[in-house]
Amino acid sequence: MTKKKGQGACIFIPFCEKKKLWFKSKSKSLQATSVIVWTTKATTLKSNMVSRVEHPAAGYKKIFETVEELDEPIPAQISGVIPSWLGGSLLRMGPGLFEVGDEPFHHLFDGQALMHKFDLRNGQVTYNRKFIKTDSYVRAMTENRVVITEFGTIAYPDPCKNIFSRFFSYFKGIEVTDNCLVNIYPIGEDFYAVTETNYITKVDPDSLETLEKVDVCKYLSVNGLTAHPHIEADGTVYNIGNCFGKDMSLAYNIVKIPPAQKDKSDPIEKSQIVVQLPSSERLKPSYVHSFGMTNNYFVFVEQPVKINLLKFLSAWSIRGTTYMDCFESCESMGTWFHLTTKNPAAYMSSHKFRTSAFNLFHHINTYEDQGFIVVDLCTWKGHEFVYNYLYLANLREEWEEVKKAASRAPQPEVRRYVLPLDIYKEEQGKNLVSLSYTTATAVLCSDGTIWLEPEVLFSGPRQAFEFPQINYSQCCGKKYFFAYGLGLNHFIPDRIVKLNVQTKETWVWQEEDCYPSEPIFVATPGATQEDDGVLLSIVVKPGTERPGFLLVLDAMKLTEVARAEVNAIIPVTLHGLYKP
Repeated sequence: MTKKKGQGACIFIPFCEKKKLWFKSKSKSLQATSVIVWTTKATTLKSNMVSRVEHPAAGYKKIFETVEELDEPIPAQISGVIPSWLGGSLLRMGPGLFEVGDEPFHHLFDGQALMHKFDLRNGQVTYNRKFIKTDSYVRAMTENRVVITEFGTIAYPDPCKNIFSRFFSYFKGIEVTDNCLVNIYPIGEDFYAVTETNYITKVDPDSLETLEKVDVCKYLSVNGLTAHPHIEADGTVYNIGNCFGKDMSLAYNIVKIPPAQKDKSDPIEKSQIVVQLPSSERLKPSYVHSFGMTNNYFVFVEQPVKINLLKFLSAWSIRGTTYMDCFESCESMGTWFHLTTKNPAAYMSSHKFRTSAFNLFHHINTYEDQGFIVVDLCTWKGHEFVYNYLYLANLREEWEEVKKAASRAPQPEVRRYVLPLDIYKEEQGKNLVSLSYTTATAVLCSDGTIWLEPEVLFSGPRQAFEFPQINYSQCCGKKYFFAYGLGLNHFIPDRIVKLNVQTKETWVWQEEDCYPSEPIFVATPGATQEDDGVLLSIVVKPGTERPGFLLVLDAMKLTEVARAEVNAIIPVTLHGLYKP
């Protein structure tokens, strides 16, 4: 690799030592030599290994602090050259208010929703942000306290009320939060900020103003929907949520929202249930954050992290319970993979796939190949709920304490599972997977289930590849090569990673004391290669004159193209999109 102008001298450093030397790693599985390259400003790594960067200054604490919204966009100072074709907006969602009055929010997913926008126009960049004016936010600001119970924070009765009013308010039950801090996506011609409850919020992606609160329960039989739908080229939206099925047992509904209507009617009003999948436990549905979709199938992974319905319902009658209090882990369940056909939609009850226990939040991609369904996932080993480690008190600890906590947490791993479609003529104990490029296996058991063992695509102690992105328009539901993710170092985001899912080769962008966000892939217009484009990420570098910046990376080489810096600290963001 060559030195870029203004980036300082190149230094070649192994992961285990900080000396000026070359380090080469030859992987037997890859049969390729990897070289690590550092510079004094930014780091680009090409290796099958994992960096061992430390954060003793604990600058990451700044991304978990409250900020104010902006009255108007502020201009950014640009270094490098932003591609002339890159004209649009990067929209991001995340928490921005971490306390109200004297009452703190406790969990990462409790802070009030803040919408961010980096706007790219004619070679210029501006940054803006505004709080979503949800009921949760407006009432909290009006009363100067937490009014609606969030994911991990209890809303207590108003202390200004008399003792009798406070006593009876404990029995009013929990109001479902509409704090839509997780993601934003289009439905028809509109954009909605979302969380995982039944409430979504229509927003204006240009002005960032809040427009309308929508209750999806009015149109669909679901208790809520995930923040990770699949969206087809024509704008059709598919999503999944749990529901009450037959005999008051829990189930999962896959739903379909049509694209923009010619008569300008609201597509949400024409939503429909596509197919229903059963729950392995009648009153304990699994937590679901995402699902897989190919051209012909839906894939739902039922994990051992469960929602205890009795605990949840009790929270509606007696206050003092958060959403986090209603989760529990089933040690004996393991993990189940469910399949349904897509068109016509039908649950494939004869295909019963199972494997060892893991947590799952994000699917990378799912595709069909030669009679198999390949499912690539960001997993966390074991049945303990990873969200237990995302309380703000943990994330704001000093670096050594952060590492100690992460060492007790489930360990991350990128895995590939392969599900055979033809299971009827195979003998027991035989590996049914015949794809030449994977070591994943599927074995028919005597009870008729199929036991899956994965191929590990990426693994490093306390080093996660998470918040995955792909060239979605070209590769969703199709065989692909590249995934892009946010590297979590003991849960702290400190690098951007590109992963070749076929060869396991990785590239890493990293800069000292920088904390990036989920990288969004934007393809070069007319591109024919899968990774021809750029990655956009919001990065925070505390202590500098302009601590927040939009980073533009070459998606092929993972080298810096440009950055647009602003004089603003930007709190952690979770998910978002690029709007051309």
